[in-house]
Amino acid sequence: MTNFRTFTLLLALASLAACNKPAKTGEQKAASSAATDTTGLGKKPGWWKETVVYQLYPRSFQDSNGDGVGDIKGIISRLDYVKSLGVNVIWLNPSYASPNADNGYDISDYRQIQPEYGTMADFDVLLKGLHQRGVKLVMDLVVNHSSDEHAWFKQARTSRTNPYYHYYHWWPAEKGKPPHRYSAFDVNDDAWAYNKATNSYYLHYFAAKQPDLNWENPKLRQEIYSMMRFWFDKGIDGFRMDVIPFISKDTTFPAIPE
Repeated sequence: MTNFRTFTLLLALASLAACNKPAKTGEQKAASSAATDTTGLGKKPGWWKETVVYQLYPRSFQDSNGDGVGDIKGIISRLDYVKSLGVNVIWLNPSYASPNADNGYDISDYRQIQPEYGTMADFDVLLKGLHQRGVKLVMDLVVNHSSDEHAWFKQARTSRTNPYYHYYHWWPAEKGKPPHRYSAFDVNDDAWAYNKATNSYYLHYFAAKQPDLNWENPKLRQEIYSMMRFWFDKGIDGFRMDVIPFISKDTTFPAIPE
């Protein structure tokens, strides 16, 4: 699947977050001061530009309980090993609640940990352990689409009058067949899927179980910003934004010449 996924590294740092809240801890203030060069030659490059990043996929990294699935406690048990590699940043692949139609890139709850991986308490221990070793944590985040099992989409697909309907991209069936959009995850290469309850098609650039979020909706944007703030307040150091170019769409969906 990675052959079809554009990996754009966009680290949304706490200082650049939508809320623009001041740093809350001495550690954060110290990090800000450290970014300033005292030689008089200007600021040093941001830490995310010159650092050693270790990508970590929880499911296959370390299993702590013998169930055949890697988990957060398994990662915790290997933190000294990770540090010994000279790693400065852990890039943690999706660890949110997910039905796993796309290896966790189909998120059903952005504020919960995938139960197979552990609990939020486990995550907090992991984050603390990394920071104690001087290692930052960057989380994978997918906001081009959600899982079709996310509460937003479950509501959206019930009625056109449901407020969550506009959290996603739709094409009314009475307008005829939607203009072609390509999905490499569909057997017919079709990025539109019909939803009977609303008599409309929803857009999915990836799998049909991954409906695209509508970034033209201000309410949707605020939901995303609030969710990101939730994780920043926990103390994570940034996000790696998956397939982020795809969030920009012409919502009139003009025909594309073949």
